[in-house]
Amino acid sequence: MSEIINIAGYNKYSTVDWPEKIVSVAFLQGCPWKCNYCHNFTILEPCKKGGLPFEYILDHLEKRYGLLDGLVFSGGEPTMQKGLYQAAKKIKNIEYTVGLHTGGAYPENLAKVLPLIDWIGFDIKATPRLYKNITHNSSALDNAKKSINLVLNSNVDVQFRTTIDPTVMKPADIKELQKWTQNLGIKELVLQEVRDMGVNEQYKKELQNLQSQNLLTK
Repeated sequence: MSEIINIAGYNKYSTVDWPEKIVSVAFLQGCPWKCNYCHNFTILEPCKKGGLPFEYILDHLEKRYGLLDGLVFSGGEPTMQKGLYQAAKKIKNIEYTVGLHTGGAYPENLAKVLPLIDWIGFDIKATPRLYKNITHNSSALDNAKKSINLVLNSNVDVQFRTTIDPTVMKPADIKELQKWTQNLGIKELVLQEVRDMGVNEQYKKELQNLQSQNLLTK
């Protein structure tokens, strides 16, 4: 069972990863994108073996039944892993709700697992013209748009959010982003301030340099 998904880490208790829910969070190994501000950049390599068996999570959840609201699959990019559907199904089988953090990098895999998901935290990275600047991946925008459409056409509860990367996005870009997402049919976009906790040292220095010049995006 430990080979179903590659788990890089596990947070037994969180009140911030699913709004108004108390959950556990499984951080899955691997992501095809290399976002500038990623605070989990140490788990982006998909071939690196995680150290936590899936049985451990199932055992923990069963022991905490009634105390937790659900499990969130985070990352990395959870939909990168083929075993996500099977893992989510096992979580549902023990009567837990399932949350998902995704940027929409794998729309085909997202479509498969979507019927098992109760809530999605969907990370929209930027305006279309700046997607590659943040993700460093040429297919990121197309896949994200396909995944956004999948989510909008489902009955799954979703929070669309964007972490504003001040090294790339300026105030005019934020307005462009809001207009674009509204045109897609997204009613609300949560804007999040970038954090320097856990980011790579080069990006942290860039943020500090902007801060010293009072150039951080407001």
